[in-house]
This record gives sequence, C-alpha cells and structure tokens, in this order.
Amino acid sequence: MDGEFIVDTENCEERERAYRERGTARPITVVGNPVLHRECQEVTEFGDDLARLVDDMFASQRAAEGVGLAANQIGVDLKVFVYDCMDDEGVRHVGVVCNPVLDELPAESRVLDDSNEGCLSVPSAYAELPRPDVAVVRGQDAEGKPIAVRGTGYFARCLQHETDHLYGRLYIDRLSKRDRKDVLRQMAEGTPRYETVPND
Repeated sequence: MDGEFIVDTENCEERERAYRERGTARPITVVGNPVLHRECQEVTEFGDDLARLVDDMFASQRAAEGVGLAANQIGVDLKVFVYDCMDDEGVRHVGVVCNPVLDELPAESRVLDDSNEGCLSVPSAYAELPRPDVAVVRGQDAEGKPIAVRGTGYFARCLQHETDHLYGRLYIDRLSKRDRKDVLRQMAEGTPRYETVPND
C-alpha cells in the first residue's frame, strides 16, 4: 500500500532550506481578498515559472511561520500548495502538491479530530474544527509527475486545509456562524506577525 505514496520525510531540512534560499518571501493575502474565495486554475505548465513560485511559497511560509501555504495565499491563482509540517508522531513532512484532490476515505477508516485550526490568511485567530484524522491527497509534483501524499493527525489536517484553499474555501467557511464571527473578532483584535496584503 505504501508504495504508491511519496516519501516526504527524508532530507527535510536541506530540501526546505534550498527552496527557501532561492525564493523571496511575499506578503500573505487575508480573508476578504477575492483570490481566496474562488477555485484556482489548474497547473498546466511545469517549468521555471512554477519552480520559482514554489521557492517563493517556501520562503513566504517560513517568514510567516506557517506549516502549509497555498498559492492563492500569496495572490497567485494556481492549484499548488507547499507544506512543512509535523505529524502527531513528531515526524516532519516537506513537499509540494499541484492540482490536489482529496480521496474520499471510508468512514470506518477515519476518526474526527476536533483540534484547533488556524490560517495565515486569518491571522492571530483560531477555532476548533472537526476534520478526519487521516487524509490522502493525489496530484502532481512540481515536475508534473503523479504523486499521492498520506497524512495522519495534524499533518492530515494540513493537507485538507491547503487543498480547501485551492478550491476557494477557508477553514472558517466550515465553522458555525457564531464560531466564524468569533474568529473574525480575534483577527480584528490581533496583529499579524508577518506582512499581509490589505484588502482595500
């Protein structure tokens, strides 16, 4: 079974640093910016422009101290996300997924996890959100080769969260009206730790 999944746990430090050092950190778009609220375009060209975008995404993710970043969070309308995320066993995962699609997993193979969730595009705010504790994402790597990524626990949450972004959905869209209002209040009262793009 594991043969179909990429190994994203080796040389994490070196791979992440190489991406980040080639890239330039960009400001983060925040809730209300139109690019975050619509489905992104499919990636169809796997060349230098995409490679540069991926480098910038890793640099931006690190600057904002995030564990995952979707292209629309730096204002780019393309279905690609990067991640640098620990799972619940403390194993680090680093990778890139283009054109991600989440597998529908059978109910008996997953458990809902009610952990807190946050988002770089909803700075300084958190809410509990139930998500399955296992996720499988299929897509392509930065060269266009088919890949599958499997995550559990916190990493599963990250894969689901980033895939949602690329379909125009923020985690707060999955909350009750009351919880969503509370998150937006937290955001209004907080100060982002990183540069954001104002919605004006």
